[in-house]
Amino acid sequence: MATRLREYYDTVVRKELQEKFGYDNPMMVPKLTKIVLNMGVGEAVADQKKVQGAAKEMGLIAGQRPVITKARKSIATYKLREGMALGCKVTLRKDRMYEFLDRLVNIALPRVRDFRGIKGKCFDGRGNFAFGMKEQIVFPEIDYDQVDIVRGMNIIICTTAETDEEAKALLVGFNMPFAK
Repeated sequence: MATRLREYYDTVVRKELQEKFGYDNPMMVPKLTKIVLNMGVGEAVADQKKVQGAAKEMGLIAGQRPVITKARKSIATYKLREGMALGCKVTLRKDRMYEFLDRLVNIALPRVRDFRGIKGKCFDGRGNFAFGMKEQIVFPEIDYDQVDIVRGMNIIICTTAETDEEAKALLVGFNMPFAK
C-alpha cells in the first residue's frame, strides 16, 4: 500500500515536472531517493546518557531505530576519545520517507515559531537539499514533558534530480514551504 504523498507524486507531481522540463522518458523525472536525519549531541562528551535520550527521540520522530554515531579520532581539546558516542542518525527510504516528509511539511514546519519558510539556497548543486531544525519538539510524536533538553537536527533530502532547479521544483510539488 502506497502512502498518500507517494500517490500524490505518481498522479500529480510527476506529470507537472514532465511538462515543465520536457522529459521524453518518464523515468527521467526526478524523484526522492532517501531522507537522512542527523542529530549531533555535543553534551555527550560529559554525559553518555544524553545520546541515548537523543536516539530515543529520533526513533519516535523517524519511526525506526537510529544508528549511534561515534567519534573517528580523539581530540584532546574537546576531551573527546575515539569511539565515544556523539550523536545519532537514521536513513529513511520508500514509504517511511514519504510519511516523514508528509508530517514534516504539513505538521512540524508550521509549528515552528516565527516560521517564514525555508531558505531555498541550501542545495548542493546535485539536486540534494539540506536544512536544520533548532528544536525537535515541533514533531507531534515528542511529548514536551518528557524532553530533557531541546536539541536540533539536520534533515537531508536526496533526489535523483540533476540540477538544483529540478530538485526545487520537485520539493515545491510536495508543498515544501520555501521562503519568498
